[in-house]
Amino acid sequence: MSNIEENYLDIIKERAAKSHVYKKYQLTGLTISQLLNDESHKSLYIKLAMQYNNNRLMEIAKDISERKNIENKGGYFMVMLKTKLPPKSQKIKTKKSIQTN
Repeated sequence: MSNIEENYLDIIKERAAKSHVYKKYQLTGLTISQLLNDESHKSLYIKLAMQYNNNRLMEIAKDISERKNIENKGGYFMVMLKTKLPPKSQKIKTKKSIQTN
């Protein structure tokens, strides 16, 4: 391989190691996974950030992260989520009636 190809491969490897965050909910999900020491489930937290109020999710995650006596903070977060937080109101999709001639 030439020197240019090796440099290009190094650049590609470096880019792959970096996080690509484009939306606010992605950042919220990643932050929650770090607060709860549960980065293996970061995609779950990103999905939850799309469905729930981000500020409230962060409040719950910060509260749980500060507690020392919880072993499974991710599991505890999910329990607290079900009991304390309703999902964002979602628009109901309706099927349009198909008219036939």
